[in-house]
Amino acid sequence: MTTTDPPAPSAALEDRLISAATAALEIFSVHIGRSLGLYRALAAGPQNPVELAEEAGIHLRYAREWLEQQAVAGFLTVEDTAAAPERRVYRLDPHDAAIFVDGEDPRHVSPLADIVVGVGQTLDQVTEAYRTGNGVSFADYGPHLMNGQGAINRPAFTHDLVPSWIGAVDGLADRLSSGAAVADLGCGVGWAAIAMARQLPDASVSGWDMDPASIAAARLNAVEAGVEVRFELGDAAAMGREGPFDLITVLEALHDMSNPAEVLRAAKEALADDGVVLVADEKVADEFTAPGDELERMMYGWSITHCLPAAMSEQPSAAIGTVIRASVVHELARSAGFGSSETLEADAGFFQLHVLRK
Repeated sequence: MTTTDPPAPSAALEDRLISAATAALEIFSVHIGRSLGLYRALAAGPQNPVELAEEAGIHLRYAREWLEQQAVAGFLTVEDTAAAPERRVYRLDPHDAAIFVDGEDPRHVSPLADIVVGVGQTLDQVTEAYRTGNGVSFADYGPHLMNGQGAINRPAFTHDLVPSWIGAVDGLADRLSSGAAVADLGCGVGWAAIAMARQLPDASVSGWDMDPASIAAARLNAVEAGVEVRFELGDAAAMGREGPFDLITVLEALHDMSNPAEVLRAAKEALADDGVVLVADEKVADEFTAPGDELERMMYGWSITHCLPAAMSEQPSAAIGTVIRASVVHELARSAGFGSSETLEADAGFFQLHVLRK
């Protein structure tokens, strides 16, 4: 090594940042494909740029460049690289199609691209919030983040919420199957409440959120799903006037709240005496360690760009951020007056499950 060679750790960091820039640009390409329906068109069968441009209603030159980029990235395969550029045929592997187009498939992770774009559109506001100590409201992040967040959680809510998460709480599934009142607090665009209404047909299900755009989207999603769910624009205090509820869910929402202890206190008041609050929030390490693993890195990435600024948009704020450790959930439960709280051992993917009882 000469005196001009950088130390190995610096070289590795340099390479990592270059790779991260490439990955970010590819995430943007996924958002373009999702927004324009390009993956959906390709899921119907292989297409060349001329066919895709016509099918999706986009300019031919953009269709060609996007298809070439997707093939270079390894998202698509190209049948004949030697063919004329506008005649090359591109194929989306049927096994990969669910990643991009099937909203209920567990492999459907492409909505992450929409969330990243929503964050990117708001970075100037986030940067200013760092200077002032204020925050950035959830609404300011726009529809890409709102819909992306709902879409990324939809598969887990559809397939796991009732049979696995609710099923992990002793006796709860039986109680709900015979008719019960259920409320989803911080319901977003409604996929969890819709899943519960579909799979617990004898239960009365309602969803509550303070974001008008989310409630409007949730109502539309329920109509399209053909299920009856009452979605209400309001906070936990308003929900308390509608109880008692046998189950209240708070799904990937507690860490975003400015006043989580007060919200849980209101949920406790709205809960039936033998009811349950089920909290699903991020699966993070029990304690801070650095460097962290891939999951911890991602959670801190969401935290510094979205979850913490959103929580700080209302003051005073608990300012928890995305990395909400189990000990924090239990402390919030104690502050809210719950008699017990426990973290379940159930495998919930990216989430940890916490059960709160009066």
